Amino acid sequence: MTNTRPIVAGADTHSLTHHVAVLDASTGALLGHQQFPANHTGYVAITTYISGFGELLRFGVEGTNSYGAGLSRHLQSLDVEVREVIRPNRAARRLRGKSDPLDAITAAHTALADADLPLPKTSNGPVESIRVLAVTRNSAVKSRANVLRQVKMILVSAPATLREKFTGMTEQTLLGMLSRTRPAEPLSGVEAATATALRHLARRHHHLTEEIDELTHQLHGLLEHTAPALLATKGVGVVTAAQLLITVGDNPQRIRHKAAFAALTGVSPIPASSGKTNRHRLNRGGDRRANNAIHTIALVPMSSDARTKAYITKKRGEGKTTLEAMRCLKRHIANELFHTITDPPAIPDTTDLRPTRLAHGLTLQTVADHFGVWPNHISTIERGKRRDDALTHRYRNWLNNQHQHTQEAA
Repeated sequence: MTNTRPIVAGADTHSLTHHVAVLDASTGALLGHQQFPANHTGYVAITTYISGFGELLRFGVEGTNSYGAGLSRHLQSLDVEVREVIRPNRAARRLRGKSDPLDAITAAHTALADADLPLPKTSNGPVESIRVLAVTRNSAVKSRANVLRQVKMILVSAPATLREKFTGMTEQTLLGMLSRTRPAEPLSGVEAATATALRHLARRHHHLTEEIDELTHQLHGLLEHTAPALLATKGVGVVTAAQLLITVGDNPQRIRHKAAFAALTGVSPIPASSGKTNRHRLNRGGDRRANNAIHTIALVPMSSDARTKAYITKKRGEGKTTLEAMRCLKRHIANELFHTITDPPAIPDTTDLRPTRLAHGLTLQTVADHFGVWPNHISTIERGKRRDDALTHRYRNWLNNQHQHTQEAA
């Protein structure tokens, strides 16, 4: 006879082992706990072990995006409701002690008490591909910055003849000259050894730049396939689009509404009132990388869009500081990005623009001068790489007017 007793489970995850605890969902009583290896065989054994206690309602897993990622994916493939459990803070652990069974039991109790725990990322689709490439690119960018700092640091204490030779150059010129130098053997003295070190660093900088460019190109291809509407959004680039998708994950439906997305990205308002002061401040929580991405996106309309400039001016007129006005702007941007990610709109067809422009003998520079933008901006719109509905509409109308003028002249 099948055991239909409702149960919940919790797992304390580690790199080599997972400890699982099972509770009675009706009484909260501990039914059992056991340790399993952190591999596919262990995952199968976990599900077999739990099924012997009853009908599983919910499974709380610690570290669903790290050590618990494999277990989480296995459970989701079996249509088990998995919830992400935040590890207890140090103060709580000091009060009750620390062990794998205790942590697993705590995870199970948390899953039992709170049905609104966050859903974990599935991490089995194109966004996971984007994440691993983005992580690699970020590390290459940091390494390249470190290389440049090392070059400058070595030049500060380099022998005078070598230091004076490379003084006053731009970074690109300096790196180019250093990579082409042919220093003597390091055994010949400090100056030769220093020049050799600088050449190696300059060449390393070049290799890292090539790696970053290649990864950026690969990320762009993935983003065009996965989220073309997001990538085409004004102000959104490859890096910011990748980060926003990484934050949301392969299952954006886990973010139930725009307020949850705002909290996740750290742009939701937090009350900061005291005494006679009645105000809100920017949320310091959430994913800080996603928050940085939205901040970067916000800088684009703040510097180039008349409506955004007017909005910031209006908020400043209401007594808000520039940072508070930016908080309001970032919330509006987050709301739009939420809808773009969870319910992506169709990208308007712009394939007619370039043939029409060429038919009238117009260059990209002529069009760009007319609208007061860079030629590359027009080119990306024509190729469907950038979404700017307002400019696209004006551009198409302008081309139609050019066609009417041509017919009238004929």
